[in-house]
Amino acid sequence: MMHISIGDNSRNRKFLQRLQRDKLYSVEFMVEGLPYLFQFKIWNTQSKQMFIMVKESSDILSRIKEGESFNMKYYSSVLEYPIELKTKIDYLTKEKSGRFKNHYLVGLKILSNQR
Repeated sequence: MMHISIGDNSRNRKFLQRLQRDKLYSVEFMVEGLPYLFQFKIWNTQSKQMFIMVKESSDILSRIKEGESFNMKYYSSVLEYPIELKTKIDYLTKEKSGRFKNHYLVGLKILSNQR
């Protein structure tokens, strides 16, 4: 597992921003109280940055809240090993129509003060 110390180093922050935008394809994490690991595809659109799609009926929705932070393991198309980064749940938005009806968009924000 690769750990990145971001701190105030602008070079590391730029690397992470580029990685987020173009190269991260999935994320996995555990939620307290649930006995299994959750793995999701990472989505990026022009209107929303880095989010995952969660079915309305998923057990995880009752266990996560906006502003809560988790250690998440990210998989990338350019790194040999996954990287673990502290990540905040930025928003939870229910899709009421369209392709992802009855799913929640869960925004992910990688925290800059990694240690």
